[in-house]
Amino acid sequence: MSLPSNTGPQRVTPSAEHEVGEQATRAARVSALGRAADASSPVDMFLAATGGWFGIVEALAPAMVFLVTYVFTLDVWPAVAAAVVLAAVFIGLRLLRRQSVASALGGLVAVVLSGILALRSGQGTDFFLIGFWTNTAYLLAFVISMLVRWPLIGVVVGLITGQGMTWRKHRREFWLMQLITAVWCGLFALRLAVQLPMYLAGNTQGLGIARMLMGPPLFGVIAVFTVLFVRGVYRPQVGGSSE
Repeated sequence: MSLPSNTGPQRVTPSAEHEVGEQATRAARVSALGRAADASSPVDMFLAATGGWFGIVEALAPAMVFLVTYVFTLDVWPAVAAAVVLAAVFIGLRLLRRQSVASALGGLVAVVLSGILALRSGQGTDFFLIGFWTNTAYLLAFVISMLVRWPLIGVVVGLITGQGMTWRKHRREFWLMQLITAVWCGLFALRLAVQLPMYLAGNTQGLGIARMLMGPPLFGVIAVFTVLFVRGVYRPQVGGSSE
């Protein structure tokens, strides 16, 4: 039996478009900004964005253990082993607490990849190499989104609030979304500007400390600022025009 040929252009059905939109909305609402947006106080926003105190420890501890072990042994093998074991322990802790292991599993994968890079070169600084790639990728994505006039923070905010992309129709809201997206660009650029010279200088201790301080703690602060900023943007618009 022969199948009918279909050489014409494929069109996305409205139901498929709706499903994609629903998935994007769900992803935005469970993102760090989405979780922070549901909180009331700045402290609660910070903890929601960073995964709570347990999430902060889970994100920082493997790098901290790697750094301490490396400083005392000057050998990447025990330092990598200690970091990997600790990352695996966090998976077990989440299982015991009957929590999702997705973040812990992602952390383990990141630690393993970081460890492989450090072991291949024998340099402790290479344990933090992946961070440069991710920050560069985020920086490029955010900058490009601004250049094409679809600032990513505005897209996420539109999905979280259910207002869609209506902010693009209003000059004031559009440029404010460009501004807050630029703040996130500044975060990624600052990380690279501070940490890259340390990497090039082979300063493992300084790089490790900078990576931890500019990781979840600084990310959480920017997330809180973003939520408060967006609330300030929309509050004056209630019952009025944003033109």
